[in-house]
Amino acid sequence: MKKYLKIAVLIGVVGLAASCKKFINYQPQDSYTVSADSYLQSASDYQTMEISVYTPLQWINQVVPIGDIASDNSVTGGESASDQLDLQQIDQYDESPTNGTLTNIWQYAYEGVNRANYLTQYQTTNPAGQQINFPGKDAMYGEVYFLRAYYYFTLVKMFGGVPLFTDKRLDFASSGTLQRASASAVYQQIEADLTKAITVLPTVQEEKGRVTKYAAQALLGKVYLYEKNYSAAAGVLQSVIDAGAFTLVAKFDSIFVESGENGPESVFEIQYSNSSPYYQWSNVLQGQGNYSVEQAGVRQISGTSAMPYATGYSTNLPTVDLYNAYENGDQRREGTCFDVAAYAANNPALNVTYEVAPYENTGYYNNKYLPRKGQTSGQPELNYLNNFRTIRYADVLLMAAEAYNKSGTPDDTKAQLYLNMVRRRAFEVTDASHDVTATGSTLYTAILNERRLELAMEGERFFDLVRTGQAATVMPNFKAGKNEVFPIPQQEVTVSHLTQNPGY
Repeated sequence: MKKYLKIAVLIGVVGLAASCKKFINYQPQDSYTVSADSYLQSASDYQTMEISVYTPLQWINQVVPIGDIASDNSVTGGESASDQLDLQQIDQYDESPTNGTLTNIWQYAYEGVNRANYLTQYQTTNPAGQQINFPGKDAMYGEVYFLRAYYYFTLVKMFGGVPLFTDKRLDFASSGTLQRASASAVYQQIEADLTKAITVLPTVQEEKGRVTKYAAQALLGKVYLYEKNYSAAAGVLQSVIDAGAFTLVAKFDSIFVESGENGPESVFEIQYSNSSPYYQWSNVLQGQGNYSVEQAGVRQISGTSAMPYATGYSTNLPTVDLYNAYENGDQRREGTCFDVAAYAANNPALNVTYEVAPYENTGYYNNKYLPRKGQTSGQPELNYLNNFRTIRYADVLLMAAEAYNKSGTPDDTKAQLYLNMVRRRAFEVTDASHDVTATGSTLYTAILNERRLELAMEGERFFDLVRTGQAATVMPNFKAGKNEVFPIPQQEVTVSHLTQNPGY
C-alpha cells in the first residue's frame, strides 16, 4: 500500500512545489515546468493536479486565529503594540483594505478556486480534446468540488459577495472584467458543489486527510446554518450522526496532541507536515508546516530536556473572559487555556523559564495549538506538523442541536441530546449532572455558549457571533453594518474595480 504521494503543483502553466501532510510527501527537487497543452495526459496527471488543489488549504491558516482574535475569545498579543500589525488591526476593528493578512487570504483562496476550476474545466476532455478515464475519477472530482466549496465558503464568510466563476481559471485577460456576485449566489454555488460531492465521495478514504462524504455533509450542514436554513441543516447533519462513523474521545485535550490527529472524532482535518526542511521566509504561510502553531507559543520558554514545550511568538492569547467562562470541573478550560505560570509553579523540577508577553498579556496561551519539541524541522518556526482539526464530531453535534432548536418544527429533545453529549464529555461524566434541560430560546443560548466553550481557539467564534447577530452586543468596538465582513483588498478594488464593502 502506498502511503505517500509525490506532487508538483500547477499555477497557470508553471509548476510550483507544495505539500499536504500524511498523504503527500513533497521534495523540492520534484518541481518542474509543463505547458497547459501537454498536461492532463494520463490518470496520474489528473491525480497529481487534484492533490495540488488541497495545498492552498494550508496557506489560508490565518483564518483560524482571526476567528478568535476578532472575537471575545483572544487578543493578538505579540512582542509589542507594533508586532503583528495586521492582526492588531483586526483585533481592534481598525483593519484597512491594505491589510496584508486579509489580502493573503483572498489571494490564496482564489488560488484554490483556480486550481479546482482547472480540473473541472477539463473533466470531460483534456486540453487536447482527449477523454482520459480511470477508476475513481468521479470520486476524485468529489474532492475537487468539496475543496472549491471550502474556498468559496472562506471567501463569502470573510468578505461577503465575491467574484464567482467556476467554468475556467481566472487569467490576466479577465482582469477588470469581474463583478462581485451576491453572497446568496456564492452560497448557492457552494451548495451545488457540496451536493455533487456528496453523491460521489466515499465514506472512508484510504489516505488520511482526503475528503469523505461525511466531511461534505458536515460542511453543507454548516453552510445551511449560515444561511439560516435550519431544517435542511438538521437533515444533512443527522445523516452524519446516523452513520455511526465518529465518536467523542474521552479526554478532550487528547484531540490536539500529535497522536490525536485524524482520530475517531475527526470529520475533516487540514494536513500539515515537517517531513522536509522546505520553507520560505518571504512568505511564511507557504512553507510546509503550520505557521499559526509558532504564533501561539510561549515567548522564550525553556527548561530541562523533559519540558515538552517549544518557544513561540505569544500571539492569539486566550482572554481572561474566556477562561472564566468555563465552569469548575470542565476539562476544556485547561485543554484550551494554558496557564504558563501555573505550569512552571507545579513542575519545579522542569526549571521552566519564559518571557512574559509584554503586550496584552492575559496569562494564558492557546493550548490546542501550543508548539511542542520535536514537531518541526528545517526552519523551526515554519515547519510545525500540527493539523488543523477543521470539522470535529463535537461541532457536528452542536450544529445539529442548533438546527433542531431553530428549525420550523423545533425538536428540543434532540437538541438537548446532542448538546448534552458534548457536555458530558467536557465534565467526564456519564450521568445527567451537567445536562441542560432548558427549551426554546434559553436552550438556543446554551447551545451557542457551548459552541464557544467547545470550539474556542479553533477559529469559529467571530463567525458564529456574526451569523447569529450577537457580534455588536458582545464586542464593544464592533460596528453593525460594517464589521460583519472584512474589507475587499485594495488591489482588487484598484485593478479589478470591485465595489468595496461599506465603511471601508
